[in-house]
Amino acid sequence: MILLGEGTVITRNPAQPFITRGAVVMEGTQIVAVGAYDTLRQQYPTATQIKAHGKLIMPAFINAHHHIYSALARGLSLPNYDPSNFNDILEGLWFYLDSQLTRESVWASAVATYIECIENGVTSIFDHHASYGETEGSLSVIADVAKQLGVRSCLCYEVSDRHGREAMEAAVAENVRFGKEIGASCRNGALQTGAKVAPSHTESSAIELAAMFGLHASFTLSPATLAYVREQNVDKLGYHIHIAEGLSDETDSITKYKKRTVERLYDEGILGPNTIAGHCIHIDEAELARLRETDTLVVHNPESNMGNAVGAPDILALYQAGIRLCLGTDGYTSDMLESYKVANCLVKHRSGLPNQGWVEVPTMLFDNNRKLVEQFFGISVGQLRPGAVADVIVMDYEPTTPLTAANTNGHLLFGANGGHVITTISNGVVRYQDRQWQGIDKAKLLADVREVASQLWQRSVSS
Repeated sequence: MILLGEGTVITRNPAQPFITRGAVVMEGTQIVAVGAYDTLRQQYPTATQIKAHGKLIMPAFINAHHHIYSALARGLSLPNYDPSNFNDILEGLWFYLDSQLTRESVWASAVATYIECIENGVTSIFDHHASYGETEGSLSVIADVAKQLGVRSCLCYEVSDRHGREAMEAAVAENVRFGKEIGASCRNGALQTGAKVAPSHTESSAIELAAMFGLHASFTLSPATLAYVREQNVDKLGYHIHIAEGLSDETDSITKYKKRTVERLYDEGILGPNTIAGHCIHIDEAELARLRETDTLVVHNPESNMGNAVGAPDILALYQAGIRLCLGTDGYTSDMLESYKVANCLVKHRSGLPNQGWVEVPTMLFDNNRKLVEQFFGISVGQLRPGAVADVIVMDYEPTTPLTAANTNGHLLFGANGGHVITTISNGVVRYQDRQWQGIDKAKLLADVREVASQLWQRSVSS
């Protein structure tokens, strides 16, 4: 049993949102009590105390759309790479890079990403993977690192025609294989609580894994490929796909199929309540209505959209239509507070309305991301209350103005970032305490990651 305290507890539980000089008690993988520090110390005198140093105690963060495979591109400079549009970026960097990724570089990418997740207080992610240099078994490589470092992960492999038929079929097979390996936890909405649980880096702990069926985007998926995907997806895994991220996704669909992207995917049976659609920047009103009709989830990735110069989705219209909006990063960062800040600015910039975003963006990050995990894993996260999973962080944030239950989001928006996280607990296991990793040698791991990255860069530049 662990008692984390004392500190200012931001619970995200409407029944008890804010506790000054509070604490959280955890046993096994669950929270058993949240309340006043002195009271809980008396009630649980034998609990092991983890010091919060009077700082902020909060639920851990969730990333609704990540790209682990992009991790080793940081600092990479490819010869003759000078993109002038989004397709140039995809073909000149990402499609090229994923064709160079081997099992070893997938491992290194996962280590780098998951270390940054934990250090930024992120304990659950939905990842969209591609490593066409070595496809088979790649999702299991990522899953093993997730279990080792303690990050709950819903994984899929990005099916695309971009590397030919054989590579496409291998990608489909990897989704099918991994779904069966972990128990196909997202079957047709009939969730299995906790998916399949596998041991973590300590025998007494565990981390949940889940599977989806990854698809790149409409413009790299032929009708024959989508028919093959439907045929092979016998376990009815939910789909995770990019929709209308670039304008080319729409123009391609209109040119080839005489219909817009969302309508094409609807006709192909891809949309639905267990489908995650990344971006949705260039959709029109009819497509928005179709997303709402099918209850398809949409994930906003603000920094990536700006960095790729593809535009920004109409978050206000999506929100007002009742579409379930979540917040991700598209691999741009593992810091969800960074994404929170940029999303807040971007919705104002796009709409020209400085009074917007104050409700929509925190709803995505703190409410809808939590519900996404509940949907695909069948567990309760994102709130500090008895019975919820013990995913808890401590942030070394010292407010310079009064901090209250009413203004916590403003403090996090304008005053905090992932670098303020000093302690991260996932599934009741202390992974990172007072900025020190527990049970792993970070320096050794990152040295190995850099060596693998260096080899990848050499292959990428010379081939």
